[in-house]
Amino acid sequence: MVNARIAGLGAALPPAYEQDALWTAFFHEHFGSHRVAERVFAASGVRRRHSVIDFSGGEDISGWSTAERMRCYGMLAPPLGHRAVAEALDAAGVAPAEIGLLAVASCTGYCTPGIDIRLAASLGLRPDAQRLLIGHMGCHAALPALGAAADFAAARGRPAVLLCLELTSLHLQPASADPQQMVTHALFGDAAAAVVLRPDGTGPGLRVAEVAARTDTDTSGHMTWDVTDLGFRMGLSPEVPEVLGAHVGPLVKDLLSRHGLDVHDVRGWAVHPGGPRILDAVGDGLGLAPTALEPSRAVLAEHGNCSSGTVLLVLRELLRREPPRGPLVALAFGPGLTLYAALLQPD
Repeated sequence: MVNARIAGLGAALPPAYEQDALWTAFFHEHFGSHRVAERVFAASGVRRRHSVIDFSGGEDISGWSTAERMRCYGMLAPPLGHRAVAEALDAAGVAPAEIGLLAVASCTGYCTPGIDIRLAASLGLRPDAQRLLIGHMGCHAALPALGAAADFAAARGRPAVLLCLELTSLHLQPASADPQQMVTHALFGDAAAAVVLRPDGTGPGLRVAEVAARTDTDTSGHMTWDVTDLGFRMGLSPEVPEVLGAHVGPLVKDLLSRHGLDVHDVRGWAVHPGGPRILDAVGDGLGLAPTALEPSRAVLAEHGNCSSGTVLLVLRELLRREPPRGPLVALAFGPGLTLYAALLQPD
Protein backbone atom coordinates (compact mmCIF):
# COMPACT_ATOMS: atom_id res chain seq x y z
CA MET A 1 0.00 0.00 0.00
CA VAL A 2 1.32 3.43 -0.97
CA ASN A 3 1.20 6.05 1.80
CA ALA A 4 2.53 9.52 2.47
CA ARG A 5 4.73 10.70 5.32
CA ILE A 6 4.63 13.73 7.59
CA ALA A 7 7.98 15.34 6.81
CA GLY A 8 7.72 18.67 8.64
CA LEU A 9 5.53 20.67 11.01
CA GLY A 10 5.31 24.42 11.52
CA ALA A 11 3.29 26.92 13.52
CA ALA A 12 2.73 30.66 13.78
CA LEU A 13 1.10 32.35 16.74
CA PRO A 14 -0.12 35.89 17.38
CA PRO A 15 0.72 37.62 20.69
CA ALA A 16 0.15 35.64 23.91
CA TYR A 17 -2.02 36.82 26.80
CA GLU A 18 -2.21 35.37 30.29
CA GLN A 19 -5.61 33.89 31.13
CA ASP A 20 -5.77 35.69 34.48
CA ALA A 21 -5.01 39.00 32.79
CA LEU A 22 -7.71 38.43 30.19
CA TRP A 23 -10.24 37.76 32.92
CA THR A 24 -9.25 40.79 35.00
CA ALA A 25 -8.88 43.28 32.17
CA PHE A 26 -11.83 42.30 29.99
CA PHE A 27 -13.96 39.23 30.59
CA HIS A 28 -14.74 40.04 34.24
CA GLU A 29 -16.65 43.09 33.10
CA HIS A 30 -17.87 41.48 29.87
CA PHE A 31 -19.71 38.80 31.84
CA GLY A 32 -20.87 41.24 34.52
CA SER A 33 -18.74 39.70 37.27
CA HIS A 34 -20.78 36.52 36.89
CA ARG A 35 -19.57 33.90 39.38
CA VAL A 36 -20.21 31.04 36.96
CA ALA A 37 -18.01 32.72 34.34
CA GLU A 38 -15.24 33.20 36.88
CA ARG A 39 -15.38 29.50 37.81
CA VAL A 40 -15.38 28.49 34.14
CA PHE A 41 -12.28 30.56 33.41
CA ALA A 42 -10.49 29.18 36.49
CA ALA A 43 -11.30 25.56 35.57
CA SER A 44 -10.53 25.85 31.84
CA GLY A 45 -7.04 24.34 32.04
CA VAL A 46 -5.78 27.38 30.08
CA ARG A 47 -2.90 29.49 31.45
CA ARG A 48 -2.37 31.65 28.37
CA ARG A 49 -3.76 32.03 24.87
CA HIS A 50 -2.80 33.73 21.64
CA SER A 51 -5.05 36.32 20.06
CA VAL A 52 -5.04 38.79 17.18
CA ILE A 53 -7.31 40.96 19.35
CA ASP A 54 -5.85 42.62 22.45
CA PHE A 55 -8.65 41.97 24.94
CA SER A 56 -6.26 42.66 27.82
CA GLY A 57 -6.00 46.21 26.51
CA GLY A 58 -9.78 46.57 26.63
CA GLU A 59 -10.42 46.14 22.88
CA ASP A 60 -14.09 45.14 22.49
CA ILE A 61 -15.20 43.83 19.10
CA SER A 62 -18.40 42.18 20.31
CA GLY A 63 -20.46 44.75 18.39
CA TRP A 64 -18.63 44.27 15.10
CA SER A 65 -20.63 43.07 12.13
CA THR A 66 -19.71 39.82 10.43
CA ALA A 67 -18.50 41.84 7.45
CA GLU A 68 -16.07 43.76 9.67
CA ARG A 69 -14.78 40.52 11.19
CA MET A 70 -14.27 38.96 7.76
CA ARG A 71 -12.32 41.99 6.56
CA CYS A 72 -10.07 41.65 9.60
CA TYR A 73 -9.62 37.94 8.89
CA GLY A 74 -8.65 38.73 5.30
CA MET A 75 -5.92 41.09 6.52
CA LEU A 76 -4.52 39.04 9.40
CA ALA A 77 -4.80 35.42 8.26
CA PRO A 78 -2.51 35.36 5.19
CA PRO A 79 0.73 36.54 6.88
CA LEU A 80 0.14 34.20 9.83
CA GLY A 81 -0.49 31.29 7.48
CA HIS A 82 2.60 32.15 5.44
CA ARG A 83 4.80 31.94 8.53
CA ALA A 84 3.40 28.54 9.54
CA VAL A 85 3.76 27.01 6.07
CA ALA A 86 7.26 28.44 5.60
CA GLU A 87 8.38 26.88 8.88
CA ALA A 88 6.89 23.49 7.92
CA LEU A 89 8.57 23.59 4.49
CA ASP A 90 11.91 24.45 6.07
CA ALA A 91 11.54 21.60 8.59
CA ALA A 92 10.76 19.18 5.76
CA GLY A 93 13.51 20.43 3.46
CA VAL A 94 10.95 21.00 0.72
CA ALA A 95 11.01 23.98 -1.65
CA PRO A 96 7.73 25.80 -2.44
CA ALA A 97 8.14 24.92 -6.12
CA GLU A 98 7.91 21.21 -5.25
CA ILE A 99 4.43 21.51 -3.72
CA GLY A 100 1.66 19.88 -5.71
CA LEU A 101 -1.23 20.66 -3.35
CA LEU A 102 -1.94 23.36 -0.79
CA ALA A 103 -4.90 22.47 1.44
CA VAL A 104 -6.26 25.09 3.86
CA ALA A 105 -8.71 24.32 6.66
CA SER A 106 -10.48 27.13 8.51
CA CYS A 107 -13.90 27.71 10.05
CA THR A 108 -13.32 31.23 11.38
CA GLY A 109 -13.08 33.35 8.24
CA TYR A 110 -13.77 33.60 4.53
CA CYS A 111 -12.64 35.87 1.75
CA THR A 112 -12.33 35.64 -2.02
CA PRO A 113 -9.68 35.48 -3.38
CA GLY A 114 -9.11 33.12 -0.48
CA ILE A 115 -6.04 32.79 1.69
CA ASP A 116 -5.09 29.70 -0.34
CA ILE A 117 -4.69 31.89 -3.42
CA ARG A 118 -2.84 34.58 -1.47
CA LEU A 119 -0.47 31.99 -0.02
CA ALA A 120 0.15 30.47 -3.42
CA ALA A 121 1.43 33.90 -4.45
CA SER A 122 3.37 34.81 -1.31
CA LEU A 123 5.04 31.40 -1.01
CA GLY A 124 5.90 31.19 -4.69
CA LEU A 125 4.01 28.00 -5.56
CA ARG A 126 4.04 26.84 -9.17
CA PRO A 127 1.04 27.84 -11.33
CA ASP A 128 0.01 24.18 -11.64
CA ALA A 129 -0.14 23.64 -7.85
CA GLN A 130 -3.61 22.57 -6.82
CA ARG A 131 -5.51 24.14 -3.92
CA LEU A 132 -8.16 22.75 -1.61
CA LEU A 133 -10.13 24.97 0.79
CA ILE A 134 -11.88 23.13 3.64
CA GLY A 135 -14.35 25.37 5.46
CA HIS A 136 -16.61 25.22 8.50
CA MET A 137 -15.80 21.66 9.60
CA GLY A 138 -14.71 22.88 13.01
CA CYS A 139 -12.21 21.40 15.44
CA HIS A 140 -11.82 18.03 13.70
CA ALA A 141 -11.01 19.43 10.24
CA ALA A 142 -7.26 18.78 10.48
CA LEU A 143 -7.57 15.00 10.24
CA PRO A 144 -9.86 14.62 7.20
CA ALA A 145 -7.73 17.34 5.57
CA LEU A 146 -4.60 15.39 6.50
CA GLY A 147 -6.11 12.32 4.87
CA ALA A 148 -6.89 14.24 1.67
CA ALA A 149 -3.40 15.74 1.49
CA ALA A 150 -1.78 12.37 2.19
CA ASP A 151 -3.87 10.71 -0.53
CA PHE A 152 -2.78 13.40 -3.01
CA ALA A 153 0.89 12.97 -2.16
CA ALA A 154 0.67 9.19 -2.45
CA ALA A 155 -1.32 9.20 -5.69
CA ARG A 156 0.53 12.02 -7.49
CA GLY A 157 4.02 11.49 -6.15
CA ARG A 158 4.36 15.17 -5.18
CA PRO A 159 4.57 16.81 -1.74
CA ALA A 160 1.45 18.41 -0.26
CA VAL A 161 0.98 21.04 2.44
CA LEU A 162 -1.90 21.31 4.90
CA LEU A 163 -2.49 24.59 6.76
CA CYS A 164 -5.01 24.85 9.60
CA LEU A 165 -5.62 28.49 10.48
CA GLU A 166 -8.17 29.76 12.99
CA LEU A 167 -8.77 33.25 14.36
CA THR A 168 -11.42 32.42 16.92
CA SER A 169 -10.94 35.71 18.78
CA LEU A 170 -12.63 37.52 15.89
CA HIS A 171 -15.92 35.99 17.02
CA LEU A 172 -16.26 37.51 20.46
CA GLN A 173 -19.98 37.55 21.17
CA PRO A 174 -22.01 40.23 22.98
CA ALA A 175 -22.26 39.93 26.76
CA SER A 176 -24.40 36.99 27.81
CA ALA A 177 -25.31 34.90 30.85
CA ASP A 178 -25.26 31.77 28.66
CA PRO A 179 -22.84 29.24 30.22
CA GLN A 180 -21.99 27.88 26.76
CA GLN A 181 -20.65 31.29 25.76
CA MET A 182 -18.65 31.47 28.98
CA VAL A 183 -17.01 28.14 28.17
CA THR A 184 -16.31 29.18 24.59
CA HIS A 185 -14.69 32.47 25.56
CA ALA A 186 -12.62 30.80 28.29
CA LEU A 187 -11.13 28.14 26.02
CA PHE A 188 -10.49 29.35 22.49
CA GLY A 189 -7.35 30.95 21.04
CA ASP A 190 -5.81 31.79 17.67
CA ALA A 191 -3.14 29.84 15.80
CA ALA A 192 -1.87 28.64 12.45
CA ALA A 193 -0.34 25.17 12.14
CA ALA A 194 0.99 23.48 9.02
CA VAL A 195 2.24 20.05 7.99
CA VAL A 196 4.16 18.92 4.90
CA LEU A 197 3.50 15.46 3.45
CA ARG A 198 5.96 13.67 1.18
CA PRO A 199 5.27 10.63 -0.97
CA ASP A 200 6.28 7.50 0.95
CA GLY A 201 9.85 6.47 0.33
CA THR A 202 11.19 9.97 -0.35
CA GLY A 203 12.49 10.63 3.14
CA PRO A 204 12.01 10.12 6.89
CA GLY A 205 8.84 10.95 8.77
CA LEU A 206 5.64 9.52 10.18
CA ARG A 207 3.69 7.43 7.69
CA VAL A 208 -0.03 8.22 7.53
CA ALA A 209 -1.23 4.62 7.70
CA GLU A 210 -4.98 5.36 7.84
CA VAL A 211 -7.51 8.03 8.74
CA ALA A 212 -10.84 6.86 10.19
CA ALA A 213 -14.08 8.57 11.22
CA ARG A 214 -17.15 7.94 13.36
CA THR A 215 -20.17 10.29 13.38
CA ASP A 216 -23.17 10.25 15.72
CA THR A 217 -25.80 12.25 13.82
CA ASP A 218 -28.29 11.81 16.66
CA THR A 219 -26.22 14.31 18.66
CA SER A 220 -25.66 16.83 15.87
CA GLY A 221 -27.21 19.61 17.96
CA HIS A 222 -24.62 19.23 20.69
CA MET A 223 -21.99 21.30 18.87
CA THR A 224 -22.88 24.15 16.52
CA TRP A 225 -21.15 27.08 14.81
CA ASP A 226 -23.79 29.50 13.55
CA VAL A 227 -23.16 32.44 11.23
CA THR A 228 -24.89 35.50 12.73
CA ASP A 229 -24.89 39.20 11.97
CA LEU A 230 -22.36 39.58 14.82
CA GLY A 231 -19.85 36.94 13.80
CA PHE A 232 -20.00 33.18 14.36
CA ARG A 233 -21.62 31.90 17.55
CA MET A 234 -20.71 28.54 19.10
CA GLY A 235 -23.12 26.18 20.79
CA LEU A 236 -21.43 23.62 23.04
CA SER A 237 -23.56 21.19 25.04
CA PRO A 238 -22.23 19.93 28.39
CA GLU A 239 -23.09 16.42 27.12
CA VAL A 240 -20.31 16.47 24.49
CA PRO A 241 -17.63 14.77 26.68
CA GLU A 242 -20.01 11.91 27.53
CA VAL A 243 -20.84 11.27 23.87
CA LEU A 244 -17.18 11.38 22.80
CA GLY A 245 -16.21 9.07 25.64
CA ALA A 246 -18.74 6.48 24.45
CA HIS A 247 -17.50 6.50 20.84
CA VAL A 248 -13.74 6.95 21.12
CA GLY A 249 -13.01 3.40 22.25
CA PRO A 250 -14.80 1.63 19.36
CA LEU A 251 -13.33 4.08 16.81
CA VAL A 252 -9.73 3.67 17.93
CA LYS A 253 -9.89 -0.06 18.57
CA ASP A 254 -11.42 -0.74 15.14
CA LEU A 255 -8.73 1.40 13.49
CA LEU A 256 -5.89 -0.30 15.33
CA SER A 257 -7.24 -3.81 14.78
CA ARG A 258 -7.11 -3.33 11.02
CA HIS A 259 -3.34 -2.94 11.42
CA GLY A 260 -2.84 -5.77 13.89
CA LEU A 261 -2.53 -3.38 16.84
CA ASP A 262 -4.29 -2.65 20.13
CA VAL A 263 -4.41 0.34 22.46
CA HIS A 264 -1.45 -0.90 24.50
CA ASP A 265 0.72 -0.86 21.34
CA VAL A 266 0.32 2.90 20.86
CA ARG A 267 3.37 4.87 21.98
CA GLY A 268 1.97 8.39 21.71
CA TRP A 269 -1.39 10.16 21.71
CA ALA A 270 -2.03 13.51 19.98
CA VAL A 271 -5.54 14.25 21.21
CA HIS A 272 -7.38 17.47 20.45
CA PRO A 273 -7.78 19.23 23.83
CA GLY A 274 -11.32 20.52 23.46
CA GLY A 275 -11.29 21.13 27.20
CA PRO A 276 -10.32 19.32 30.42
CA ARG A 277 -13.54 17.27 30.54
CA ILE A 278 -13.07 16.08 26.96
CA LEU A 279 -9.53 14.91 27.69
CA ASP A 280 -10.78 13.13 30.81
CA ALA A 281 -13.51 11.41 28.77
CA VAL A 282 -11.04 10.28 26.09
CA GLY A 283 -8.60 8.97 28.66
CA ASP A 284 -11.35 7.02 30.43
CA GLY A 285 -12.83 5.75 27.15
CA LEU A 286 -9.47 4.32 26.07
CA GLY A 287 -8.22 3.29 29.52
CA LEU A 288 -5.11 5.47 29.22
CA ALA A 289 -2.64 6.29 31.96
CA PRO A 290 -2.94 9.89 33.22
CA THR A 291 0.43 10.79 31.69
CA ALA A 292 -0.62 9.68 28.19
CA LEU A 293 -2.45 12.92 27.48
CA GLU A 294 0.12 15.25 29.04
CA PRO A 295 1.11 16.77 25.63
CA SER A 296 -2.55 17.63 25.01
CA ARG A 297 -2.93 19.22 28.43
CA ALA A 298 0.28 21.19 27.91
CA VAL A 299 -0.99 22.60 24.59
CA LEU A 300 -4.33 23.47 26.18
CA ALA A 301 -2.50 25.30 28.97
CA GLU A 302 -0.18 27.24 26.65
CA HIS A 303 -2.45 27.92 23.67
CA GLY A 304 -6.05 27.11 24.58
CA ASN A 305 -8.31 25.37 22.08
CA CYS A 306 -7.33 26.67 18.64
CA SER A 307 -9.98 24.68 16.77
CA SER A 308 -8.64 22.79 13.74
CA GLY A 309 -4.98 23.63 14.29
CA THR A 310 -4.81 22.31 17.84
CA VAL A 311 -4.23 18.64 17.09
CA LEU A 312 -1.26 19.60 14.90
CA LEU A 313 0.13 21.67 17.78
CA VAL A 314 -0.24 18.62 20.03
CA LEU A 315 1.52 16.41 17.47
CA ARG A 316 4.35 18.93 17.29
CA GLU A 317 4.60 18.98 21.09
CA LEU A 318 4.61 15.18 21.22
CA LEU A 319 7.43 14.91 18.67
CA ARG A 320 9.44 17.63 20.40
CA ARG A 321 9.47 15.60 23.61
CA GLU A 322 10.93 12.42 22.11
CA PRO A 323 11.32 10.61 18.79
CA PRO A 324 8.45 8.22 18.06
CA ARG A 325 9.22 4.71 19.29
CA GLY A 326 6.11 3.10 17.86
CA PRO A 327 2.66 3.88 16.48
CA LEU A 328 1.05 7.23 17.25
CA VAL A 329 -2.66 8.03 17.19
CA ALA A 330 -4.07 11.50 16.55
CA LEU A 331 -7.67 12.23 17.57
CA ALA A 332 -9.89 15.25 16.91
CA PHE A 333 -13.57 15.97 17.48
CA GLY A 334 -16.11 18.38 16.07
CA PRO A 335 -19.67 18.99 14.91
CA GLY A 336 -21.62 15.96 13.90
CA LEU A 337 -20.79 14.89 16.56
CA THR A 338 -17.77 13.63 14.66
CA LEU A 339 -14.64 11.84 15.83
CA TYR A 340 -11.61 11.42 13.57
CA ALA A 341 -8.57 9.26 14.23
CA ALA A 342 -5.29 8.97 12.32
CA LEU A 343 -2.80 6.15 12.74
CA LEU A 344 0.77 7.39 12.23
CA GLN A 345 3.67 4.93 11.91
CA PRO A 346 7.38 5.81 12.29
CA ASP A 347 8.56 2.86 10.19
